[in-house]
Amino acid sequence: MPRLPPTIGLALGSGSARGWSHIGVIRVLEEAGISPDIVCGTSIGSLVGAAYAGGQLEPMEAWVRSLTWQSVVGLLDFTVNGGLIAGEKLFSFIRTHFNDQDIATLPKPFGAIATELVTGREVWLREGSMVAAVRASAALPGLFTPAQLDGRLLVDGALVNPVPVSLCRAMGADVVIAVDLNSDLIGRRFEAEEAPAEPPPSRFSAVWEKLPLGLGQLKSGPSSSTEMPSIFDVLSISLNIMQVRITRSRLAGEPADVLIRPRLAKFALMDYHRAAQAIEEGERAARSMLPEINDLLGRP
Repeated sequence: MPRLPPTIGLALGSGSARGWSHIGVIRVLEEAGISPDIVCGTSIGSLVGAAYAGGQLEPMEAWVRSLTWQSVVGLLDFTVNGGLIAGEKLFSFIRTHFNDQDIATLPKPFGAIATELVTGREVWLREGSMVAAVRASAALPGLFTPAQLDGRLLVDGALVNPVPVSLCRAMGADVVIAVDLNSDLIGRRFEAEEAPAEPPPSRFSAVWEKLPLGLGQLKSGPSSSTEMPSIFDVLSISLNIMQVRITRSRLAGEPADVLIRPRLAKFALMDYHRAAQAIEEGERAARSMLPEINDLLGRP
């Protein structure tokens, strides 16, 4: 009897604006004739993964390539209740411009990871509104307000499972290709140290300055000969450390068959307007792993 081809799962990891590199990874896989059967995502990985599973990756890519810093800021609705950004404006835009399908009807099986805020439990979202699942999976604590779904408060899945290999396997994947966006983040310098005299609006702190109620005027510490990072910089770097540590721990216990690691240390948390560079780096990282993927799948 001929052997059946393995069921391929694609696990797309968290990483905020670095997540646009997932698009480049998917493009390279598809061009090589490797079409994952199951797609799972955490945080930004859930957004790109849902678009791919729903057959909407092309309009998603066109949209993210068109983003400017001004258009990114225009999608942010600032608040001080549960987070800095309510998220309703952004996800209303996504619902309007992309087809919000029921997850059960997507062309490819799809799942997203979220975290239940009260209990800390890992939540697997595999039914209901695609956009609602993405909204919950991407609710970065402190930045986006928690999502309310089925009577639960849900926040970013990166708190518990940044690269959802385990969900791919639970959904039936024999081979899992995973994308880790955070492997080279620890040790990067503060953005303030790298910024020129006139800092570009890509810096995370530029968002901080636009917050309501004068919060953007808060300082992170007393003046000194060494300039202290902003509160937002401390938050983003701390989140990077957390994601790296959790990712290493989860992948040690639940390893992927192939791990793609784009080099994205120079991308800040809110650099959503730098899609072209992120996609290019995703393509580079995926191409470097194609020989290993082909060997695993028994392809020439």
